[in-house]
Amino acid sequence: MKTSDKVLLILEGQQGDFVSGEAIGEELSLTRAAIWRAVAALRKEGYKIESSTKLGYKLIDGCDRLSAEGIKALLSHPLEVLHYKEVDSTNIVAKRLALEGAKAPLVVVAESQSGGRGRGGKAFFSPPASGLYLSLLIRPNFTTTMALRITAAASIAASRAIEEICGKEVEIKWVNDLFYNGKKVCGILTEGVSGFENGKLESVVIGLGINFKTPSGGFPDEIKEVATALYGDRVPQGVTKNRLAAKIIDNLLSLLSQLERPQFMDEYRQRSMVLNQEITVYHGREQYNALVRAITDEGGLIVVLDDGSERELNSGEISIRRV
Repeated sequence: MKTSDKVLLILEGQQGDFVSGEAIGEELSLTRAAIWRAVAALRKEGYKIESSTKLGYKLIDGCDRLSAEGIKALLSHPLEVLHYKEVDSTNIVAKRLALEGAKAPLVVVAESQSGGRGRGGKAFFSPPASGLYLSLLIRPNFTTTMALRITAAASIAASRAIEEICGKEVEIKWVNDLFYNGKKVCGILTEGVSGFENGKLESVVIGLGINFKTPSGGFPDEIKEVATALYGDRVPQGVTKNRLAAKIIDNLLSLLSQLERPQFMDEYRQRSMVLNQEITVYHGREQYNALVRAITDEGGLIVVLDDGSERELNSGEISIRRV
């Protein structure tokens, strides 16, 4: 790790408070000159750092720069965090690392994606500076039957984090979207590699894309009526993508440790925007209307068709009918 990264880690760990140059020097065995050079390098990268002869250095909270060091400083669960300016997809990078034998858990975060995608290969708009794109790689010891519950856990983890860090309430739209003020603000994509004979998941990648603030120029015409962001051009002091990412990761790791106990699905039901709603189901070439009667402990939907019969949905797409 570069000296400037080590200094950044200390500054971000203070969450906007001053830390003296003497304290930094003692912790990192650095001279004052070395600290000054590190701070200068960080400022050149775009970090806003206030300095005071008496108080030391402070990272300005409003400087919302995504960084591995900043996320790690805020995590309760120590793990590897890899940061990229741009990737094709954080899920693709994480799966590539899994195939290469990378130690899990680890997190991949990026400032933009050139090939972000959702379920069914749909493109996910991932412009620079405005979004938070992250993927968590885990190596679980449970079977493929847990797949929907993993996505449910990710939905709860992100919903909690958005409430805790941003003070905003979001709803979960089955199976993998979060909605804010009636529009999509987050997409979740869970992908796994399983053993053919034993059905065990060898590795799972849980990807989240969050529209943190409105992108420069706004959303493209094709999605501007259905997509939104947590914030407009300005983000409140003290709210950063690093803090949101760290809280999502901590929440998700905690929920994944409870995966074989379905109690947290009660919270999923409470946060659901589709329970007891009229929906249209799109499953392959089939399309039909139904009422959502229940959500199972595995994350599936129990729906009632117009003829009174019931079905359980574990895949497919739905839209809420405005009747």
